[in-house]
Amino acid sequence: MTPERVGAGQSRWLFPLSLVTAVALLVSWFPLGTLLHQRTALSQVRGQIAVVQSQEAALAQQRRAVSSSTQAILRARQQYQLVEPGQSLVQVLPGSAGAVTPGSGDPGNQPLVAPAVAGLGGSGEVATRAPATSARAPGFLSRLVRTLEFWR
Repeated sequence: MTPERVGAGQSRWLFPLSLVTAVALLVSWFPLGTLLHQRTALSQVRGQIAVVQSQEAALAQQRRAVSSSTQAILRARQQYQLVEPGQSLVQVLPGSAGAVTPGSGDPGNQPLVAPAVAGLGGSGEVATRAPATSARAPGFLSRLVRTLEFWR
């Protein structure tokens, strides 16, 4: 091999090698990852914009449906229980079959529970009352003490 051929072979590979090096530098310098991330972010935002636009169209359709005063009054009565000035709102609640059963309805309508039955004794035991030994009717003070005996 002559020295002229060796130099020609090196120059033949020098251009493609420098081209590959330039492309590698360009790719490493160019923020390809950032560009891809921004594209995915843009596509997500476009999806959100589409959702908001569809919601806006639905709200515009509702606005057109309620634009008449009769529809607005009907919706105000049905959804918000509003009445016109001078009117009063009466709500009829569903009732039971007539008898008040424990655990249903208003607790104020239920019968009272005796403190002895409720177990409100101070020691954690159910308080019991001793039978009266006297045949005569108890006085006011003894009735008051028996009524308030759960305070002991």
